Formats: sequence, C-alpha cells, structure tokens
Amino acid sequence: MDVQEEYVLICAPTKAGEQFIKLLKMKGCRFAGLANNPAEKQRLAELGVEKIFEVDTRHLNTWLRPPFPVGRIYLFESSVALCCRYVQMCRTWTSGPISVITTSMRPRLVYKGLGADNVIYSHSGQVSHLAAECE
Repeated sequence: MDVQEEYVLICAPTKAGEQFIKLLKMKGCRFAGLANNPAEKQRLAELGVEKIFEVDTRHLNTWLRPPFPVGRIYLFESSVALCCRYVQMCRTWTSGPISVITTSMRPRLVYKGLGADNVIYSHSGQVSHLAAECE
C-alpha cells in the first residue's frame, strides 16, 4: 500500500495532543483521530478532525480495524491503562511505527513490551518535531 494513502492516527486526550493536531492541520497532513467515547469524539470534532474512529477499549472482541489504511500512530497518554489497551489494539492495525507520548518515565518498558516503537517522555508536552515525520 502506498504510504501516501495511509492516515496518521492520533489519540489526543491531552493539551499536547491537541497542539499536535493543530500542527498537523497546518502542515496539511492526512490524519484521523482515535476516540473511545462520544465525548472524546465530540472534542476531536470541535478541534476540526474530519475523520474520527471511535472504539470500545473495554472489550477485546470489539477492536475492529478502522475502515481506512493506517500508517504512523501517535498516542498521547492520559491514562496508563487506556494507553496500554490502545497500543495493543493499534499494533494489529499497522506495521508502521507507534509512538506513545507520556509525562511519566515509569511505563516505558510496558509500552515497548506491548508493541510501541517509540516512547517519548515530554514533561512540557512539546513534541512538534514529530510532525516532520508526517511530511
């Protein structure tokens, strides 16, 4: 599959995630949002995310593949347990890199063990350099 056809998938429940979405929009990157409840889906829509995939992270048998091709994935951590489920789920959707952006050093090996390629610690949440990967 052509990388140009793939979507960057973003779970952005944090302010840093919101800033990252705004940056990708400015750059004209092709991306989709990932939400696990209607409120999160609404928040992504209010940020101007046009393609949003909502999942139920509680039940393994509902972890369906998105109806579009997925390339890179960026997961902004707000909850370690939820982020772990996202990593497990998303690993089956792409052979592309999965990056977890966290403000805690502790879960690094857990995320790697579940299939994350990169675990980025950022106390400030400033990860604009990652947007260069989407060009």
